Amino acid sequence: MAPIPAATAVLPTAPKAALRRMEWQIERAVNTTLSGDYRSAFRGRGMEFDQVVKYQWGDDLRDIDWNVTARLGEPYRKKFVEERELSLIFVFEDSPALQFGSGARTRRESLLEVAALLMLLASVNRDRVGLFYSSPVASWYQRPMAGRKSTLRMASRLLDTPPPPLDVAPDCALPWRMIRRAASNGSVILWFGAFMPTETPEGWRVLQQRCQTIGVRADDAWDDALPECGRLAVYDPVAGRVVNLDPASRAERHAHAQWRVWRDAYFSRLFPTPGGRLAVRNDEDLLQSLIAYFRRHKQPGARG
Repeated sequence: MAPIPAATAVLPTAPKAALRRMEWQIERAVNTTLSGDYRSAFRGRGMEFDQVVKYQWGDDLRDIDWNVTARLGEPYRKKFVEERELSLIFVFEDSPALQFGSGARTRRESLLEVAALLMLLASVNRDRVGLFYSSPVASWYQRPMAGRKSTLRMASRLLDTPPPPLDVAPDCALPWRMIRRAASNGSVILWFGAFMPTETPEGWRVLQQRCQTIGVRADDAWDDALPECGRLAVYDPVAGRVVNLDPASRAERHAHAQWRVWRDAYFSRLFPTPGGRLAVRNDEDLLQSLIAYFRRHKQPGARG
C-alpha cells in the first residue's frame, strides 16, 4: 500500500493553493486507505424505520429498542434504511483560544486544515456539506449543499476568514437553536473548537439523540507538559494579556496538570464515546491523524 504524502507544516498563505494541495492528498488517500473508512465513520442515521433485529456486538447502542428487549428478554435494535447522501454540518467556533501554538502551527491552523480536508472528503463521497462559523466578531451560515464547486467555495471562504482580534471577549455565542433547526435527523455534526470548560449547550443531549456528533480538538505539545526551561513571558489569548510562566515551579506544573484533567473531562462529557472525539496534534501530519481516527472508528464499540 502506497504511503500518503506528508502534509506541510503550515497552511500556505493562499486558500486556493492550500485547497489544491489538500485535494491532491485526499484523492491519493481515497484511492489507497480511505475508500471505505470514511463511510464507516460518518454513517449518519437513516430516517426511515425498516424492522427490529437482534442486537449484535458492535451495533449502535442508541438503536436498541428497549420495549422489545424487555419483552423478549434479549437485546433487539431498530434497523433503519440509510440515506445515500449524508449531511455533514461543520460548526467552527473560532475563539481567540485557538490562536496558540508552541511550534510552527497554531490550534486554529490545525483545525482549519482538518475542516477543509473533511469537506473535500465529503465532496468526494457526494455528501452535502454545511457550515456554521462563529467568532466574537462575526458569524455566518452556509446551508448544506452537495457538489465539488459549492464545497470548494465553502472551504475557501473558511480558510480565508481572518482570525478574531485578540483584544475581544473570547465568547463565540454559537447559535445552537439555529443549528438544531438546520440539522435534520441523521445529520453528522462536527464541532471544531478549543472546548474550554463551560456549561453544556442547551438542548445538546437532544441533538445527540437525533444526530451523530463529533468534537474536533487541536492539541499542542505544551498541553501534555510544560517545556523544560526557565521563566517565560507568553501571551495568553484567553486572558488577553502577557503572563509570566515558570515551568520549573512545582505549583505551576501542578496547576497545569489539573487544567489538563479539567479540559479532558469536559471534552469527554460533551462527547461520551471514543468515536465522538477527534483530537489532532499541531506537530503531527493531519491527514495521517484522520486516517488513524477512521481506522479506530471501525473497531466494534467505537462509534459515537
